Amino acid sequence: MSGLIQTLRRTARLMVGLPDYDDYVRHMTAHHPDRPVMDRKAFFRDRQEARYGGKNGGRCC
Repeated sequence: MSGLIQTLRRTARLMVGLPDYDDYVRHMTAHHPDRPVMDRKAFFRDRQEARYGGKNGGRCC
């Protein structure tokens, strides 16, 4: 049952644009061990910029 709850929780976060930091860390450790892993704050900021755009918040002007 806890597996189902974790899946639902992860799905809900992805639906509102919050990717899972722990999944990111596991991926980086397994596939890119030579690259540094962002801390939670940097990860969240990076994902926000990727979703909403760069310095202007996605606006052109």
